[in-house]
Amino acid sequence: MTNWTADQQALRDGLAPWLEKLSAGHVERDAEAAFSRENWAAVAATGILGLPFDERWGGLGQSLLTTMYVLEGLGEGCRDAGLNFSVCTHIVSTGVPLHRFGSPELKDRFLPGICSGELIGAHAISEPGSGSDALAMRTRAVRDGDDFVLNGSKAFVSNGPVADLLTVYARTSDRPGPLSITAFLVERDTPGLTVGGPIAKMGLRTSPLSELYFDDCRVPASQVVGRVGGGFLVLDHVMRWEILCSFVINAGEMRHRVARCVEYARGRTQFGQPIGSYQAVSHKIVDMEVGVETARHWLYATAAKMAAGENVTRDIAMAKLVTSEANVASALNAVQIFGGNGYMAEYGIEKELRNAVAGTIYSGTSEIQRNRIASLLGL
Repeated sequence: MTNWTADQQALRDGLAPWLEKLSAGHVERDAEAAFSRENWAAVAATGILGLPFDERWGGLGQSLLTTMYVLEGLGEGCRDAGLNFSVCTHIVSTGVPLHRFGSPELKDRFLPGICSGELIGAHAISEPGSGSDALAMRTRAVRDGDDFVLNGSKAFVSNGPVADLLTVYARTSDRPGPLSITAFLVERDTPGLTVGGPIAKMGLRTSPLSELYFDDCRVPASQVVGRVGGGFLVLDHVMRWEILCSFVINAGEMRHRVARCVEYARGRTQFGQPIGSYQAVSHKIVDMEVGVETARHWLYATAAKMAAGENVTRDIAMAKLVTSEANVASALNAVQIFGGNGYMAEYGIEKELRNAVAGTIYSGTSEIQRNRIASLLGL
């Protein structure tokens, strides 16, 4: 999709005054694995956190496609990929399910803080023993009067160490299948909830990640998102948004990477010629360009179909698979094009490769996406 309106372009261009600030010191923050509260406040000031939410709660009331287009601009302009990832996690983890499935009372109570960035959101899905098999989760929620009592633990919770509000998925039934899962909105200071410390990781280091522990954690029944037993429906909706929004950010990052490699290949001379004049280099950049354009096609075409109410199960899997793997290939090519400089931390290229690897794992691994597509083919 390329025919963006003037209003859509204006929203994306509105990020421009903030991008230099958001990118400053990104290599150092990555080395320190530091989440910047100052930069979070700057992101909030752009209004981007409220993009898809109604104006009555402080949002901008934009469509999925417009939201993606602006987020792509964030990926292209902001070099702190961890911050970009935390922004997307915040929007889709709590805001999206609350906006779609939350009660009017929950929306009035929490959406203004989500839109303003005063509250930081996260969601807790994965567990140490279940991995990609979400239906195998063991965290339990048992009804007790007006509350549910949660017990169990969650792993790989992005934004966990800094989150004020978490969408927690837990079992409310022993019966097999998706109707056994319920989504809860849990505040950080809820008694019985313990947030683990930040966990060191390969990439996206400025987006903090932790484990969560629930020990007789009482959550009011009024904080169920959707209905009891409807958590898988909530999760399916959230994962579609997560894939489209997080990977369109990656597409923006890939677009910037291509431009940077073209500039470097024109200026870097070896054996009396710019290295871009050698096919071994130029073809790598062409492959990067093909990769980003293919990814953008899949992402925006899938979003358009989803907005039209069409079945996008296959398209989501393909868009995620194509984009995540193209991003890794693109980053690896960039390291090779920059050579020794690409391997050095100060250029920020090696960081992009470490960040890209995560995309083949989170939101459903590449293997899970291939399994899903194979199943739809009747295999």
